[in-house]
Amino acid sequence: FGHMSCFLRRTFGRPLYLNSIPRLHVPKAFWRGFSSAPSLDQTRITNTRNIGISAHIDSGKTTLTERILYYTGRIKEIHEVKGKDGVGAKMDSMELEREKGITIQSAATYVSWKSHHVNIIDTPGHVDFTIEVERALRVLDGAVLVICAVGGVQSQTYTVDRQMRRYGVPRLAFINKLDRAGADPWKIIPQLRDKLKINAAAIQLPIGLSEYHEGVVDLVYMKALYFTGPNGSNVDESPIPPHLQSMANAKREELLNILVDADDKLAEIMIVEGKEPTHDEVRDAVRRATISLKFVPVFMGSAHKNKGVQALLDGVIRFLPSPYDRTYEALDAEDENNKLTIVPDPKKPFVGFAFKLDDGKYGQLTYMRIYQGSIQRGTNIMNVLSKKKTKVPRVVRMHSNEMEEVDVVGSGEICALFGIECSSGTTFTDGSMITLATMHVPKPVISLSIINENKKLDALFSKALNKFQKEDPTFRIHYDNDSKQTLMSGMGELHLFIYTERLKREYGVTVTTGKPQVAFRETIRSTGNFAYTHKKQSGGAGQYAKVCGYLEPVVDDGTFPPHNDFSDDTISGSIPPEYISSVKRGFDESLDQGPLTGCPVSGVRMIVNDGAFHPVDSSDLAFRLCTQHAFREGFSKAEPVILEPIMTISVSSPAEFQQPVSAILNRRKGSIFESTLTTDFLTLDAEVALNNMFGFSTELRSSTQGKGEFTMEYKRHYPVSKDTQNTLIAEYKKKRAEQNK
Repeated sequence: FGHMSCFLRRTFGRPLYLNSIPRLHVPKAFWRGFSSAPSLDQTRITNTRNIGISAHIDSGKTTLTERILYYTGRIKEIHEVKGKDGVGAKMDSMELEREKGITIQSAATYVSWKSHHVNIIDTPGHVDFTIEVERALRVLDGAVLVICAVGGVQSQTYTVDRQMRRYGVPRLAFINKLDRAGADPWKIIPQLRDKLKINAAAIQLPIGLSEYHEGVVDLVYMKALYFTGPNGSNVDESPIPPHLQSMANAKREELLNILVDADDKLAEIMIVEGKEPTHDEVRDAVRRATISLKFVPVFMGSAHKNKGVQALLDGVIRFLPSPYDRTYEALDAEDENNKLTIVPDPKKPFVGFAFKLDDGKYGQLTYMRIYQGSIQRGTNIMNVLSKKKTKVPRVVRMHSNEMEEVDVVGSGEICALFGIECSSGTTFTDGSMITLATMHVPKPVISLSIINENKKLDALFSKALNKFQKEDPTFRIHYDNDSKQTLMSGMGELHLFIYTERLKREYGVTVTTGKPQVAFRETIRSTGNFAYTHKKQSGGAGQYAKVCGYLEPVVDDGTFPPHNDFSDDTISGSIPPEYISSVKRGFDESLDQGPLTGCPVSGVRMIVNDGAFHPVDSSDLAFRLCTQHAFREGFSKAEPVILEPIMTISVSSPAEFQQPVSAILNRRKGSIFESTLTTDFLTLDAEVALNNMFGFSTELRSSTQGKGEFTMEYKRHYPVSKDTQNTLIAEYKKKRAEQNK
């Protein structure tokens, strides 16, 4: 105002007072244009982190989450996995989870840490429940990959790594269980680099290992951190112990050398300017390289012994992205070639993604990530798939199985809604035809026949199965017309066992299950010619069609199941165009049940190059039937084979059981491709046919005094042996003969 007074004095030649100047109304938006201060929404989104905690089974994910909840004040007491104290970990709310000591369903919560809001999803580690990890990582901005300091990189670690890469999720690594005998973090980091092919380096140094583990050295700020007080609640900063100073210097030098290759700004400081970077410059370089997926910082500690968790939380805040740091793309639902950018701005039109369903006693609970705009109670939102609009009756935040009512949730947040009908992977908007990319859903690999023992409960039985299918895209129910059985399909024996237990506990329905039906496939190895004439005369108009051509294998592109293909190479109208579609339908119908065992056919291309028709007797039905016979003729000449699913399994047990574990795998015709033996622990990685794996878990437990465990994951389909193929064909023929009696 002093400057303005001088201006007025010079202009008018005499002093003017401000109260003598007519008042002008200036909109607030005008002044906001001169302000560089971020809005409350911008600050909230900048300080938001959406993270998942993922790992191989029994690496300590849920124990870590329990400590995070405790140190952030969300829970007042620490409870252990398996409910040993009668309570159990907060995030394992299902009775089955506490009994088995494993996470079955992903659980969401949120915490506050140093003025930041952190949404956390704790995910299962068992491969049978991999869809829970898949849909969590689909909506998260960052993740913590937990690795056991003894077991290292294991089978499910590979799966989680692939899932994080699929969705471009930046991550931190946390080497857990440094208190265990045989813990060696310097063995784990090379595994991360060599096995997972990630650019990882330690940003912490452990102070002691096994029973001597006390804390960590921060290699960014070069200080020692000790975790003292009740449950390690106090973080004491101290100078680096003298006996670790030289090692800390060497590990920091290694960290900087790796960061220089991953971050251009740090390279400019160190190489171009020739300066030693400050602590804050190293911190900023770690953040930039992590968010750009060029680097993975490795933290260390022991969640069970309350060491290193608060430092990991600091790492989540410092190094993982906020919603502003990620780029999200959507497609125009009416023009899929038109890509749109989604911005986490509460003032823009609403866009949300439903990634998980939970049908509880209060109705369907839909977990949703808000990508753009905001949502509040009473808002009308549209299901882009069905184009149906729904008014939102309730909005809640989840804390494991507890719900906390909220009025509004903004961009970048995760919430849950009641009263929304949809399936997993559905996009919701304010009415705009925008769709987000859906999640990857792995195909089921194992089936069981299932029979309800009490027919009076059939309605409840059907209701429960429909609910389970809606919740879990990898759980499938279908009726087999050949066997006249209801089959349930899933990702493994444990997966299906959990659902039979839920039927009993939640609905009071007891079921009987039969031997799993393996997902065999049929294919061909060479070319097979066919020339089939279908002729039938029964008085009046008959049936006539002729189809000629050949079958050939489709080149394997690594996808499963390999796609099938149809090609029309006819010339001069030997088959009229209106009947080519009938030939194509006949081919598609032939693929559902292969000629050898009635299993689906994959990896086959049918080329039709000639044929004939009759102006009166030819019809859609005639050409469909003719094609089916022609397919069987060509298939039989093309070296047909049966494919079976081959699984990668990782068996872990105390080293003393090496011989019996190896013997079990050999009896099941397993091929061991890697064996890791530490001081007291054995891990065997092998490939085994799924058909040979039934009952494996029972045999493993009995042979290792209950101490052995394994994980199993689908790898590929591979031809069965000649003896097995002949056996399967004979069994199929016998079953068909009995059905035709």
